[in-house]
Amino acid sequence: MTDGDRTAEASGIRASYEETDGERRLSFETTDAAAGARAGSTAAIAQNLEGYAMLKVRPTADGDELERYYGFDVALDHVGELLGVSPRELPIPSAAADMGM
Repeated sequence: MTDGDRTAEASGIRASYEETDGERRLSFETTDAAAGARAGSTAAIAQNLEGYAMLKVRPTADGDELERYYGFDVALDHVGELLGVSPRELPIPSAAADMGM
């Protein structure tokens, strides 16, 4: 995977994907107030490395779990709410496109 597979940016939102010892993590950060986002807001989605467990939505990659979801689209809805944007505005790096499947 290249860095281009792990990062994406659109509408004032930066997304980055990483794999740790036990998780796949997709983190979001607003870079400006574009598209109604709250500048400097963060949110993250985490899943186990095997990719079959429920998705955990957190305020940050290392933060406490706020909620769990089976579907990636529902987790993205929650992230959109946390950031103050439509989930359709969230950029998804290609490495994270299969989360929740």
